[in-house]
Amino acid sequence: MSDQTPNLSLPFIQAAQAQKHVTHNEAIELLDMIVQLALESTGAAMPPVAPAEGQTWGVGTGATGGWAGQDGKIATWRGGGWLFVAPRDGWRAWVRDLGEMQVWTGAAWDTRGAQVLDNLPGVGINATSDATNRLSVVGAATLLSHDGAGHQVKINKSGAADTASVLYQTGFSGRAEMGLAGNDDFAIKVSPDGGSWVAAISVTAANGRVGIGQMLNLAPGVAPVSPMAGDVYFDTATAKLRCHDGTIWHDLF
Repeated sequence: MSDQTPNLSLPFIQAAQAQKHVTHNEAIELLDMIVQLALESTGAAMPPVAPAEGQTWGVGTGATGGWAGQDGKIATWRGGGWLFVAPRDGWRAWVRDLGEMQVWTGAAWDTRGAQVLDNLPGVGINATSDATNRLSVVGAATLLSHDGAGHQVKINKSGAADTASVLYQTGFSGRAEMGLAGNDDFAIKVSPDGGSWVAAISVTAANGRVGIGQMLNLAPGVAPVSPMAGDVYFDTATAKLRCHDGTIWHDLF
């Protein structure tokens, strides 16, 4: 039978062992050191001048002084001297000077595997992300608010021939799209089936000219009961198109 535990290398009390309390206290001290592990910092190469009892560091490479030859180990100040333990792959520690959790990868302390939010392959919120939809959100609403004066939503494309747009769907079939589709002109397009598309409005990037895919089409009708400025209708009695300016109706043609 081994005289140490397999994972944490805590010493066992052996049969007929004298001064059993020494072995017991050694195991307790190791547990106090590595359970709920908190490191003052990682990568330090020189021991502090006046460490406090129980303070612990992750020793870096090229360690000197009282840490010489202990690269990569955990060093804790206990009873007036340094106690060293070699971390095992997957050990986690709270690193005080960084304010984050780090993981021992077998070679160094690193944020990989801990609470890392950079360079993620995908994020799903109440949903599952995939290779195309790297961010997938299922919910009643999505809020993007300011952190100061304002807030911008940016959609960037690689080149002019690519697409940067907002697509509106019904049952995951496109019905309307606005943005830069295939060039740098801003366009609003609509579709009845997600396959055929009609450009309703386009704005040319070079000169700002507005193009309308189809001119105004009004069904014959009567004047609104409570007209507002800008209301337009086709008067069947006079065969004229009329517009309200907020006060009276005017014949357009």
